[in-house]
Amino acid sequence: MPKDRNATERRAIVVLPPGAARRLIARGVARLPSVQRALGEGLVVVALGTTNAYVAEELLGKAIDRERFCAGYIGETLTWVPPERQANPLVLEKGRPVERSLDEVVTELKAGDVVIKGANVLDPAGVCGVFMASPLGGTVGKFAVPALARGVEVVIPISAAKSIHGFVADLAQEVGIGRVDDATGFPIGLFPLTGTVVTEAEAIALLYGVRAEHLATGGVGPGAGAVTLFLVGDEAPVRRAFGELSALAQTEPPPEVG
Repeated sequence: MPKDRNATERRAIVVLPPGAARRLIARGVARLPSVQRALGEGLVVVALGTTNAYVAEELLGKAIDRERFCAGYIGETLTWVPPERQANPLVLEKGRPVERSLDEVVTELKAGDVVIKGANVLDPAGVCGVFMASPLGGTVGKFAVPALARGVEVVIPISAAKSIHGFVADLAQEVGIGRVDDATGFPIGLFPLTGTVVTEAEAIALLYGVRAEHLATGGVGPGAGAVTLFLVGDEAPVRRAFGELSALAQTEPPPEVG
C-alpha cells in the first residue's frame, strides 16, 4: 500500500554523478557533531581514500591534490597509487593540520577523537568492507583496528553506489590474498568495518533535514557511477536540497585517479 502523503510534503528525484556524490558525503561528514567536537577538542584523522580526499578539502576549507590522496582503488583493475606518489593522511589537532606519522597518531588516539576511514563496499546490514592488498592489512590493520580498540569513533564515508547484495561477513571468509587464484589486478582480502556510516542519505539528513532513499545506481556517459536519490520532506527543505544538489551535479567535476 502506498504511504499517505502529508499535505505539506514534497517529493523529488535527483541524480548525483560520482564527483557530486562524494562532495555531498564530505559535507555531511564535516557536519557530524562528533567531528565538530573533535575538531575543537581533540584529533581528527582522515585516512587516504577517493571520498576522503573530498572530506579533507571540506575540513581544511581548501582544495588539495586529490589524486595523491588515494591508496587502493578500482580502476580498470584492482590497483593502487604507488606509495611514492601518495600524500600523507590528514591529521588535525584541535582543527589545525599537524605533521604526524600513522605510528605516532596510533599511540595518541583516545576516546573522543575521530578517525575517518573510507571503504569499498556496503552491505544490506550496514557493514562496510575494506579491500586489503597488503598481507599486513594495510591502513585498516595498522590504524582502524587500534582506533576501535581505544574507543575512538570511526566514521566511514561511502557512496550508496558501493552497495552490494551479499554480506561482508560472509564474503570476508571466502576471499583473501592467499585464497584467490586469479584477479584483475591485485588479489585482495576483505575486512568488515563498522562505525558511523555516512552515505548520501545520511549527508542529506544532516545538511537539509530531509529523508533520502537510494533509488538507483549507475547510468551511461556522464551518469556512469551516478547515484539516484528520492527526497521526501517538507516543502522548503526539499526545494532547497533539490536546488542545491542539482546545481552540485552540474558543477562538481568527476574524480580523477591514476
